[in-house]
Amino acid sequence: MKEMILLLVGAALVNNVVLSQFYGLCPFLGVSKQVKTAASMGLAVLFVITIASAIANLIYTYVLVPLDLTFLQTIVFILVIAALVQFVEMFLKKSNPGLYKALGVYLPLITTNCAVLGVALSNVQEEYGFVQSVVNGIGTSLGFLIAIVIMAGIREKTAHNKVIGPFKGMPVVLFAAALMAIAFTGFAGLI
Repeated sequence: MKEMILLLVGAALVNNVVLSQFYGLCPFLGVSKQVKTAASMGLAVLFVITIASAIANLIYTYVLVPLDLTFLQTIVFILVIAALVQFVEMFLKKSNPGLYKALGVYLPLITTNCAVLGVALSNVQEEYGFVQSVVNGIGTSLGFLIAIVIMAGIREKTAHNKVIGPFKGMPVVLFAAALMAIAFTGFAGLI
């Protein structure tokens, strides 16, 4: 149990997928304009990464390894992720059209979000079992959720503040992201 908690905290804070590994920057910067939208994107990524970690582990362990087809892991994982994203997209389109429209192009881009594929591949490289893969997926996606919601809060605050000309828009966002990354390095001594 202790090992799983360390894996969860390590994936969420110490090795934050966005601020330490720099995966998933496209939705991180594109969808972090409002906290509500950012939280929704974070929850969608949480669902996709967690389920993709579980399914990818099962396919890798029970199909690719026994058939000696491990060289196909990247293609297979991308197909699993694409199917999951299509499911999330259809669900949101039916259940919450406003949120579906607010997420816009960034929702289908979860398919190409390197954070999702990176988790599935790192689970294989670290030789995690099923439970470890799922815990790592949850931790990584919680880290993404934390980072994108914090960034959205910062962006909402800076939208109402006076910012000098050269720093308006994306430069202040990138500066805030850099400061967040520096702050998250403080979690390195946690584990």
